[in-house]
Amino acid sequence: MRKFSPEYLRRTREGMWEDSREALSPLSLGDRERILDAGAGTGELARVLDAESPGAVVCLDADPELLGVARADTGLEAVVGDATRPPFVDRSFDLVVCQALLVNLPDPAAAVRAFSDLSTDLVAVIEPDNGDVGVDSTVEREVELEKRVRAAYIEGVETDVSMGDRLVSLFRESGLSDVRTRRYYHRKVIEPPYGEGSLSDAARKASGGALSQHERELRGTLSGDEYDALRSEWREMGRDVIEAMREGTYRRAEVVPFDVVVGRVTDAV
Repeated sequence: MRKFSPEYLRRTREGMWEDSREALSPLSLGDRERILDAGAGTGELARVLDAESPGAVVCLDADPELLGVARADTGLEAVVGDATRPPFVDRSFDLVVCQALLVNLPDPAAAVRAFSDLSTDLVAVIEPDNGDVGVDSTVEREVELEKRVRAAYIEGVETDVSMGDRLVSLFRESGLSDVRTRRYYHRKVIEPPYGEGSLSDAARKASGGALSQHERELRGTLSGDEYDALRSEWREMGRDVIEAMREGTYRRAEVVPFDVVVGRVTDAV
């Protein structure tokens, strides 16, 4: 499983579910008694679950550092453990849910089967379709470069980061019934006045740091010379972004589609 820093998770999840939580309605959060957030990371989804449900929310993650942040930020029960071999007895929860977890697992089916064993009622996953991300920017080369980087990343990464319709098949193969799916669009906009996070992201582009985070995956599909040339273009683009910010003309919008898939444990019907 790939590891992420708390800063990366906060940056990529910032603002998620603030605009609308309608896509979460099939989870029947108002009726839940005990919920497991599997692969909770720093607790972004757990906070939403806790706000929307009267039930107890438990955070599970294999990374103690991320879980420590979740525990401190949410005050919720937090347990260190593997989502494919969770340290709970069967039927401990009436909803088991994860967000952006399966796309990082080498065997996502094992996690869905484990979730089915843990739940008395519903299993839900909220997974990004990284192959269908849309970006628009006033710095023209940013759109083209991000498209190239994303294509190379998807080819080089070892897990399925754009599962899409395969999630429904995964649920059915795991014995879940009444499978329903919705799509939530996480829209992130950068425009004047620029916040500290936006300024930091621009600096990371200009330094090449934003690209280096995915260097292993990119080098898996690009030659050394291709990667170095791409990094040089990326840094130059970052400098253009910083200059546009100084002029107050930089605007960027990114839309990341998330598939919300919910299924019912068969013996709970």
